[in-house]
Amino acid sequence: MIALQPKKGVLLVAEPSIIGDVSFNRSIVLLADHNQQGSIGFILNKPLEYTIDELIPEINENFSVYNGGPVEQDNLYFIHRIPDLVPNSIEISNGIYWGGDFDTLLRLINEGVAKENDVKFFLGYSGWEANQLEDELGSNSWVIVENTYKSNIIEKPYSSFWKEKMLEFGGEYVIWANAPENPSFN
Repeated sequence: MIALQPKKGVLLVAEPSIIGDVSFNRSIVLLADHNQQGSIGFILNKPLEYTIDELIPEINENFSVYNGGPVEQDNLYFIHRIPDLVPNSIEISNGIYWGGDFDTLLRLINEGVAKENDVKFFLGYSGWEANQLEDELGSNSWVIVENTYKSNIIEKPYSSFWKEKMLEFGGEYVIWANAPENPSFN
């Protein structure tokens, strides 16, 4: 594999070596921002037991909510692919946007204009201080890959996402694709 550098829009795939890390075990993180001050991302494949209507009663749909990461888990974040409908959206890359006018999004969801495959909600985010992500990359905690799914990443089924990446990587990673999440269950 070609070693990529962290940048907005790439995916961070957790190495099997971080088993036991409650937040990031078998995680795939979309890096939403990366600069000299640090990095921000959202875990794409850790659904919570909540739906958006349970958290925001004004929303009339039951879209899934995901654990975005261990930072500020009492705050709601969202990524989407409808920037022309949601003012103040910030482009991540490849047609994926972060945030924007939440009241507008709420209205669009309730009107049936914004669908679950247009937006993904997160409680919390994944954050790294300056050089922290680079240190974790140096200790082989993550593999950086391009987001080949582009904006379709929002509707990517989460349940086998990490396993698919292990199989794509091949070699020594293949054995981890079918390993139990907790090795003591083997």
